[in-house]
Amino acid sequence: MSGVRRVFVEKKKPFAVNAKELHDEITGYLGIKDITDVRVLIRYDIENLSDDTYKKALTTVFSEPPVDDVYENEFTASEDDYVFSVEYLPGQFDQRADSAEQCVKFLNENETPVIKTATTYIILGKLTDDDKDKIKNHCINPVDSRVADENIPETLVTKFDTPADVIIFDGFKDMEEDKLKALYDSLGLAMTFKDFKFIQDYFKNEEKRNPSMTEIRVLDTYWSDHCRHTTFATELKDVTFKDGYYRAPMEETYNKYLSDRAVIYKDRKDKFVCLMDLALMGMKKLKAEGKLADQEESDEINACSIVVPVEIDGKTEEWLVNFKNETHNHPTEIEPFGGAATCLGGAIRDPLSGRTYVYQAMRITGAADPTVPVADTLHGKLPQRKIVTEAAHGYSSYGNQIGLATGYVKEIYHPDYVAKRMEIGAVIAAAPRSAVKRENSDPGDIIILLGGRTGRDGCGGATGSSKVHTEESIETCGAEVQKGNAPTERKMQRLFRRPEVTKLIKKCNDFGAGGVSVAIGELAAGLTVDLDKVPKKYEGLDGTELAISESQERMAVVVDPADVKEFLAYAAEENLEAVEVAVVTEEPRLVLNWRGKDIVNISRAFLDTNGAHQETSVLVDIPDENENYLKAKEVEDVKGKWLKTLADLNECSQKGLVERFDGSIGAGSVLMPYGGKYQLTETQAMVAKLPVLKGKCDTVTMMAYGFDPYLSKWSPYHGAMYAVTDSVAKIVAAGGDYSRIRFTYQEYFRRMTEDPSRWSQPFAALLGAYEAQLGFGLPSIGGKDSMSGTFEHIDVPPTLCSFAIDVAKEQDIITPELKKAGNVLVRFDIEKDKYDIPVFSQIKELYSAIHEAIRSKAIVSAYVLDANGLVPAISKMAFGNKLGVAVESSVSKEELFAPAYGCIVAEVDSSKLSEIKAAYTKVGTVTEEAKFTYEDVSINIEEALSVWKDTLEDVFPTKVTKETDKIETPVYSAGNVYVCRNKVAKPTVFIPVFPGTNCEYDSAKAFERAGADTIIKVFKNLDAESIRESVDEFEKAINQSQIIMFPGGFSAGDEPDGSAKFFATAFRNAKMKEAVEKLLNERDGLALGICNGFQALIKLGLVPNGKITGQDVNSPTLTFNTINRHISKMVYTKVVTNKSPWLAGAELGKVYCNPASHGEGRFVAPKEWLDKLFANGQVATQYCDPEGNISMDEEWNVNGSYMAVEGITSPDGRCLGKMAHSERRGDSVAINIYGEQDIKIFESGVKYFK
Repeated sequence: MSGVRRVFVEKKKPFAVNAKELHDEITGYLGIKDITDVRVLIRYDIENLSDDTYKKALTTVFSEPPVDDVYENEFTASEDDYVFSVEYLPGQFDQRADSAEQCVKFLNENETPVIKTATTYIILGKLTDDDKDKIKNHCINPVDSRVADENIPETLVTKFDTPADVIIFDGFKDMEEDKLKALYDSLGLAMTFKDFKFIQDYFKNEEKRNPSMTEIRVLDTYWSDHCRHTTFATELKDVTFKDGYYRAPMEETYNKYLSDRAVIYKDRKDKFVCLMDLALMGMKKLKAEGKLADQEESDEINACSIVVPVEIDGKTEEWLVNFKNETHNHPTEIEPFGGAATCLGGAIRDPLSGRTYVYQAMRITGAADPTVPVADTLHGKLPQRKIVTEAAHGYSSYGNQIGLATGYVKEIYHPDYVAKRMEIGAVIAAAPRSAVKRENSDPGDIIILLGGRTGRDGCGGATGSSKVHTEESIETCGAEVQKGNAPTERKMQRLFRRPEVTKLIKKCNDFGAGGVSVAIGELAAGLTVDLDKVPKKYEGLDGTELAISESQERMAVVVDPADVKEFLAYAAEENLEAVEVAVVTEEPRLVLNWRGKDIVNISRAFLDTNGAHQETSVLVDIPDENENYLKAKEVEDVKGKWLKTLADLNECSQKGLVERFDGSIGAGSVLMPYGGKYQLTETQAMVAKLPVLKGKCDTVTMMAYGFDPYLSKWSPYHGAMYAVTDSVAKIVAAGGDYSRIRFTYQEYFRRMTEDPSRWSQPFAALLGAYEAQLGFGLPSIGGKDSMSGTFEHIDVPPTLCSFAIDVAKEQDIITPELKKAGNVLVRFDIEKDKYDIPVFSQIKELYSAIHEAIRSKAIVSAYVLDANGLVPAISKMAFGNKLGVAVESSVSKEELFAPAYGCIVAEVDSSKLSEIKAAYTKVGTVTEEAKFTYEDVSINIEEALSVWKDTLEDVFPTKVTKETDKIETPVYSAGNVYVCRNKVAKPTVFIPVFPGTNCEYDSAKAFERAGADTIIKVFKNLDAESIRESVDEFEKAINQSQIIMFPGGFSAGDEPDGSAKFFATAFRNAKMKEAVEKLLNERDGLALGICNGFQALIKLGLVPNGKITGQDVNSPTLTFNTINRHISKMVYTKVVTNKSPWLAGAELGKVYCNPASHGEGRFVAPKEWLDKLFANGQVATQYCDPEGNISMDEEWNVNGSYMAVEGITSPDGRCLGKMAHSERRGDSVAINIYGEQDIKIFESGVKYFK
């Protein structure tokens, strides 16, 4: 008989939002109308667990009594129901199973459970076999999942065979070319056959031996386009321009590049013309001219790095600001969730390895139309809708868990992205320069591997991204796409934020696509790596897999031997695995040893050749002047064109997409993605305060992108120039000084072949970018190229996406929503020459004048125009505060919609027009009446909003319920509020950090600003001893404190299938439970839980009961939002009780505005409990509209909470739980949001003890 227990957990009908969503997708998107119901069950198979622990886990880990039904061994279903279960492929990271094991181990740290999960689908109704196949294909991506066996296995413990020795290719060095070619073809390598012959020559003439399989795979990885940019480094021997109108300026730019490189390189023979050289020449030239004095010089190439003087509490210190862009196009195309998640993970790791703290991210993606029917999907492809929604889920899930504010999200649509998706993540990071040490690796130095374990799922990350994408990719590449483990990367961020740690690190590298071989291999010229010391996820990995497997959550650091012990101790404090795996050697060779044998032993000189020298020619296409994309088109029906433009895929609202990404964590986001009273004006740049932990600082960073695939497809040359100009304009329109901007570019092109015309697009685009850099006098100091955007015979649009980065003062930032009726709208136009090339001298003067007008407060809002001209700009500016615009009749119909990249429309106080020192045209006036008027055309703003919102609503919904009722509930005015009997001068706040916690910094800062001391402790659970040690440390910290702050985050990744389970399980521990009860009952202490912390409080029973009681089937709880996704937006809440000490500083009946960011914030409770909570004054806050009307409308009651409840207290008010993040308030934070943000709960909590 099997020792495996099986448990099924199903959400009760009112809370089964996942099942409802799947039902709607099957009936709507798949068009299968004959289903009557859908059920979704989570399946747990459990082994190695005692009866007692299993019984406890049933209602605390695997299920939540108020919202879940539990079935042991089997569930009830009809014979006619269509039932199937889905599980991850072996080797894929299963966060649910991992979190379940961690939670269960806490119930009894001496047990070692094995848990595997699956999802069981039950479809009710009359289904044909074809229907069943469609449903199954919709639910399963074969790249990462498969149909699970319904039988209970005998055991869950996997027995791994001992791997065989690594193969040596006998006869390789002397092989005839035809046999060598056959071997090459059989290995499925990313390198060229020319590279393969180059390897043969090396082993024959230098090593005089045959290579191992590992050596071939390591070289394939090292030299891949992903790691070594081999396409960009291909020598361009012959460049020929075709004839055409635009040939003259393009050829002139090329000749300028040739003359500039002649000056820079003088007579160097090792430098040749290639795409990489063209990409870097602008930076090299401007640096030679002294225009790059702020760049940090270092041998480490982790990310772009500039040195910025920063004033903190009146004292100036130097900070490093890092930025980086990353793509995961190939992985996201075939496995959207994991590909997009690891895109962000990879982007974070680069500046993190530079020892800077990543605090804001931007996501720019490219897709084909996701609204097309599933039947139109190309054979061998996932549906576009599946790709865009799953990718959004993956990126947002990773960012939200790690605690990274995503400040800007934009998906660009073009039919050619059906060839392959574009997935870009761009990040900004910073740290005090004094905390970062950069030294060379010396012989004898130790290399420590830090973070996650190695598995088979990371093999081929670099080489897979470098290969041609074909129909078979989706079936053969699964192991090349990882899921990523965000909580582990969060731990690394915490570790690297400690200056006492970073000062021990001489050099660092992240475990990107090349795994051990590249991450460690790049740290020193000579290395010996012991692969047997590399921590593994499971046994059975051979030496090759250990050498090349990618990981999102690993770092390699070089430390002096004397510092190893100290570094390992710091890693343990952060609950991170860290082991010594390599030593730096004198001899410049990369040696990898496995099971006592060297399986790689290659000279550094050979590795650094990056393979055989590649050469090609370029035949440059010239854009057709008759198809000039920049020309205005004739307009007849203004109203029809206006509404059609707002409904365009590239202009319409993406709010349902953007709201999935936490935009406020870190309490430093100067702009929320959508602003105005109604949060409907889309921002064009992201702005954030530097992540300063102590003190006041007014320095902010800015980032904006520029790129239009339609313009670039017509002319990659012009497309790149205007991409750069557009990115600059967006910085200027938000208040930035153009002259301080630095760029980083993302290049994404079709796959290159030996055909010279295939090279035209990237070559022309880089010429355009070069022209723009010189024109602005601003360098691009970073970039990333991806050269595999081809599927069969379809190519992606030529893509050069410009990211502009600036540093500014918070007081200079303006927001784009229209401010006041009576203000005038003026348009600033950029000049172009006869070849449609921007006149950069005029643009620089214009942007400087605009910057001065913003600083003088003459310009109060501004927006950059795009391919569709004035109309979408003024519409989006008007939406946020629902003001109107009367457009001047002097503006022609064509001008309303004409492409106008780089041009800016600005709102100006009419009394300050004379302060503007640049030429402008008045184009309109802001009106109180919410409509757009032009000549005899009148469009009500609600009509415009309706079409703008509708286009993507089915793909990225913003609402799923029609309920709009307002609720009448009285405020509760208490006769007296609980008074503390144990006064202290300065209370201490204990803030526990569990795997997945990410709001501890914001929470600590809020309490310290209010006058409290804080204790932050990380719960360590790597082994049983760590758990016992952490329990003792937590007990001690609680006993030293007067307040417990349960911070937000994603405790154990909000798994298994529910939030804060690890958090709550930990605090049920007898020692910790007793310490909490003493704090509350004997020392009159307080407890506060926000978001994930509220979820923990309610699972424990601290709210609403005031003591740790756990939950029964009738308990109030928090469950999944009705929309069944994460929601990040500012919410309005009304204070409806004054019974709690936490609310002593808040005004009863007043509306406050704070950021919400959660997936499970829906407060639910039986009517009896709701009546009791209101009667006793325990409902603290309710969701409302800006006017204070309590509402069930999803626009305001964002998660569908019963009675719009946002926060509740214990009976005496000393425990408070709420969803909105009051700790994320700060000076110049969310300045495009209207309303009072300071509810003063932290000040009230501190004052209670005085």
